[in-house]
Amino acid sequence: MNIVMFTNTYLPHVGGVARSVAGFAEVHRRRGHRVMVVAPHYEGDEARHGRHSASHPDAYNHVVRVPAIQNWNGSDFSVPMPVPGLVSSALDRFRPDIVHSHHPFLLGDSALRASAARELPLVFTHHTLYERYTHYVPGDVPSLQKAAIDLAVGYCNLCDAVIAPSESIRGLLLDRQVKTPIEVIPTGVEIEVFASGDRQGVRERHGIPKDAFVVGHVGRLAPEKNLDFLAGAIGRFMVDHPSSHMLLAGLGPSLEPFRERLGNVLVHGAGDGEAAVELERRLHHVGLLESRRDLADVYAAMDVFAFASTSETQGMVLTEAMAAGAPVVALDASGVREVVEDRINGRLLTAAGSDDFADALAWIADLDAQRRQAMAIALAATSRRFSIEHTASKTRELYRGLIDQSGFVDRKAGAWHRARLRFAEELKIWRNIGHALAETLKDTSEGSP
Repeated sequence: MNIVMFTNTYLPHVGGVARSVAGFAEVHRRRGHRVMVVAPHYEGDEARHGRHSASHPDAYNHVVRVPAIQNWNGSDFSVPMPVPGLVSSALDRFRPDIVHSHHPFLLGDSALRASAARELPLVFTHHTLYERYTHYVPGDVPSLQKAAIDLAVGYCNLCDAVIAPSESIRGLLLDRQVKTPIEVIPTGVEIEVFASGDRQGVRERHGIPKDAFVVGHVGRLAPEKNLDFLAGAIGRFMVDHPSSHMLLAGLGPSLEPFRERLGNVLVHGAGDGEAAVELERRLHHVGLLESRRDLADVYAAMDVFAFASTSETQGMVLTEAMAAGAPVVALDASGVREVVEDRINGRLLTAAGSDDFADALAWIADLDAQRRQAMAIALAATSRRFSIEHTASKTRELYRGLIDQSGFVDRKAGAWHRARLRFAEELKIWRNIGHALAETLKDTSEGSP
């Protein structure tokens, strides 16, 4: 199969969607399929892999880069600027059998146009609760959340199949009136990579005592990840466990607020100098980890993985941590409850405050040897259930079914035929946008005095 994926985030950006696309692409290629990724340009791409463009794909990672606005609205995202016709020549050479979109806007619209013009099936993975990310849009107002939901639902209904990363998200999409068939396929975890991390090596490099109990967290350090709550809860646990340390991986706008919050909790009433010393001694920030090997090593150094986000669609970092042998303490939310089983492979907390979360961390820390061994067995079983080889195989089965249903496609269709198809799809795209905006304006006017 020739598979083309359109995504608004991709390596070197570090985030769930970027890693999901890269992980699936790699596994598909290992199974003999060709994969092309259409993604935004990021600053530093040339230094990493040499200059490339739509007409000259990056041979190193099979990516076609499109122009993008860097660091959109102060974030670490690059926003692609789809240019009509820019990617067409690369697609003509690649000759895709199926189109897979990973966002419902920007390059997601380009995926719609590409699939329509070539009469190819279109799959969309609903990775994100988009209404939780409207703070990245200038002038964010509550009505934007409704628009984000309506746009995503309308986009789903323009596709041939939708992938939900978890049962929670499938249920949510059905409640929101998505009519397109929905398949539940998580991203999955590369068990062999994450089960072979260097625990002691990481601890030695970062000055963490060999016998310290280490609370860890990996992810984008951004407001939607509920990091203020997480810092407060971890700080409370660390106050009661003086020999505990925290290992933090990731970058983002919430790094300094996280450090400040954790430091304030760690040292109540202490002078700023003492708080800074205590924070530097017990918080180990390893920055951005682009290598899976480095990431596996960091997970292996943890005794528990702490996770407070309620905006996820799947528990990707949770399964990675579990594959490395770290139980998880997390808040009950979509994408989390499918992975974490309370008191089996971690703690799943409902309606929890900071004290409850800290108590759950303490529960993990106080496990006896027999309970710890039972949890290790459960962690390994969860990892096998979410193996990326298994989930990638399910994705390919979905692709094959859609390709078989679509029948014969005339790859030599003329320019006029393609133009008609693109125009028809363009009308659908703008109809979807218009509907979302109309619903938003309607709700705004109804809420006005």
